[in-house]
Amino acid sequence: MSTAPDFHAHTDRQYSIQQSVTIRPTGGPLGAFVTGIGASRPVDPLTIFRLKQAIIDHHILIFQGQTLTDDEFLRFATYFGAIFVPPKEIPVLASDAEGKTPDIVPIANVEGGYTGNGELHPHIDHQWTPYPSSASLLYALEVPDIGGDTTWFNLALAYDTLDESTKREIDGLQLITYNPFKRKPGEPRPKYRLDPSAPPSSEAFPHPLVRTHPDSGRKLLYLSTDTEVEVVGWPPEKGAALIERLRAHLKEPRFAYRHRWSVGDIVFWDNQATAHARTAFPAELRRVMKRISLAGGRPF
Repeated sequence: MSTAPDFHAHTDRQYSIQQSVTIRPTGGPLGAFVTGIGASRPVDPLTIFRLKQAIIDHHILIFQGQTLTDDEFLRFATYFGAIFVPPKEIPVLASDAEGKTPDIVPIANVEGGYTGNGELHPHIDHQWTPYPSSASLLYALEVPDIGGDTTWFNLALAYDTLDESTKREIDGLQLITYNPFKRKPGEPRPKYRLDPSAPPSSEAFPHPLVRTHPDSGRKLLYLSTDTEVEVVGWPPEKGAALIERLRAHLKEPRFAYRHRWSVGDIVFWDNQATAHARTAFPAELRRVMKRISLAGGRPF
């Protein structure tokens, strides 16, 4: 086990008190509850280091009972990385007509919010971009009495539990996840082709189907369950059959942690090592949250 750096103790009361911080696993296949941190206040360096290690170990961290302004939320989030800024020509959730996306995205079924109240299938945020986000933080302001739960799936465990024949089959494959915001559902999309004479496509960013985590070195099944995808170099029927089999495996409950939200919860998740989903909730109930996504690198 590695030893944490010997940071100098901080006595300045502007910092959250690191001695009271505890990290308690959920008991499921991923996730841990973090207590003893007031995210609205600056956090001391040793605690930040512990949290950075904890997100590698547990994939999601849950902070409860928080009250933050937007500026405080941004300050807390950016301890862990820079804000994700998508390329102007590649739309993501909340992109405006000029291709700009706010640093804090309202995930809400009220005016000005995004994602509505329907079910969201297991997905990896920004997987269709050249440099997908590395992590996100979601802060709950209002939650419905029924539904609206979020489930995270452990992509490292999903890969680890594949049979050896399947691992050999998929290691080295490249997968394109097509941008769901580029065209309306059902409209034709240009397909990627291994043809050097073909014009470049702003919709085709092949990433490894088996991704290596940049911090832990673990292999991950880097796949969402319902987005339009293409296995590079494979006939469509063969690729579709493989993806269907992998998706059935990924959705197994043994890889999942389901979170029932409370007002004041912040969940910080590793977008490289997890997929996440949401249950539907009644349209007349309010679910108001704020999301910050952090920048990532090219998957390898």
